[in-house]
Amino acid sequence: MFSTYKPHYKSNLLLAIPVVISQLGHTLVHMADSVIVGHFAGTTSLAAVSLVNSIFTVMMVIGIGISYGLTPLIAQENGKKNYRECGKLLSNSLFINTLSGIALFVIIYFGLLLSIDHLRQSAAVVSEAKPYLGLLGVSIIPLMIFMTFKQFAEGLGFTRQAMVISIAGNIINVILGVIFVKGLFGIKPMGVSGVGLSTLIDRCLMAITISFYIVKSPHFKIYLKNFALKRINKIRSFQILKIGGPVAMQYAFEVSAFSVAAIIIGTIGVANQAAHQVAINLAAITYMMASGIAAAATIKTGNSFGRKNFDELRLSANSNYHIVLVFMLVTAFLFIGLNQLLPLIYTTDKTVIMIASQLLIIAGIFQLFDGAQVVGLGILRGMGDVNIPTIITFVAYWIIGLPLAYILGINFSMGANGVWYGLTLGLLASATLLFLRYRYTVKKLKLSL
Repeated sequence: MFSTYKPHYKSNLLLAIPVVISQLGHTLVHMADSVIVGHFAGTTSLAAVSLVNSIFTVMMVIGIGISYGLTPLIAQENGKKNYRECGKLLSNSLFINTLSGIALFVIIYFGLLLSIDHLRQSAAVVSEAKPYLGLLGVSIIPLMIFMTFKQFAEGLGFTRQAMVISIAGNIINVILGVIFVKGLFGIKPMGVSGVGLSTLIDRCLMAITISFYIVKSPHFKIYLKNFALKRINKIRSFQILKIGGPVAMQYAFEVSAFSVAAIIIGTIGVANQAAHQVAINLAAITYMMASGIAAAATIKTGNSFGRKNFDELRLSANSNYHIVLVFMLVTAFLFIGLNQLLPLIYTTDKTVIMIASQLLIIAGIFQLFDGAQVVGLGILRGMGDVNIPTIITFVAYWIIGLPLAYILGINFSMGANGVWYGLTLGLLASATLLFLRYRYTVKKLKLSL
């Protein structure tokens, strides 16, 4: 079996590793915010970051999901060697993503900022959360521009460029975050608002850098011949939204379930909420790395699908399942083995560390399910199959996972642990149903030849 899959392991890993590092950048921004605030501003400020991230992340993944509508289309057209169509698709994607960024900002600034007072959270936490959420709301516009060019390049197989830009952006974010929160070089200490400002500056710089690179690089000249505002039309925009819309819903269903879980945990107490932020932040790191493998699976699947080579598609997809399961197994052992030490990265509060260490054991268990379900989504996305997977994610998280989380956490008084047990069962349901959907779809495609 290994000799059969070995070429696919190699090619998928070469494509996936830069995407993994690039994807990791989105989570490391929020991890840096949590670490800086946890050490320099205290437990209440860390709870404020948890509250804001749980809300903002829903908006962010909706935007990222919409931007993902471009990747499989670019991969399919590149597989057909239809290079001119790639530039037209990029024009439409940039238009859609910019409008989406503005719309999401409006929702955050004029909707979520007003509703945050009514979530039954600690008044001290809400007071620190509001300015941070406002700054992150503005940052979603440059983030969407960055994602447009990132998905375009990755759809063509150029994955290292976004990786380099993400690494540089994270370094800048950490440096500025420490300066603004701590109040160095004569700057007044800004607390939680400081990490919001550093994130906004970081995302603006990343958007400018990647757009300049794509437009000027000789690698993309053949693809950009038809890149112009006059190429925007309803048909291509609908093509992108037909994939991006359901993908955004998939991410929204999953992340919003975790966000509601954070709010439920917030009603239990500040220490529980801060501990949830620590554990979910670490789990989000491995999730985003798995989503990088899933993004590579989308590209490879899209290429094979465009060439109608379904045997290659199946082998490549299976190999991505193997890769993500091995990776998540390793991270599961790390979470369980280092559950007492990892929370120290974020805080020295003994109560928070104790609760977070318990949550990390549960996180270790759901690593395998989380990795399998995100790769399943990536493979199906590469084939253009997004509607049924969207229904699956809704059922898994909102019909199974979240109700069980509330019942176990609140009704059975199991606290944060109970909430996480419920979410784990939702992930298990999602992974299983998506794998069955993948097997059914591949069998159907082969029969259609």
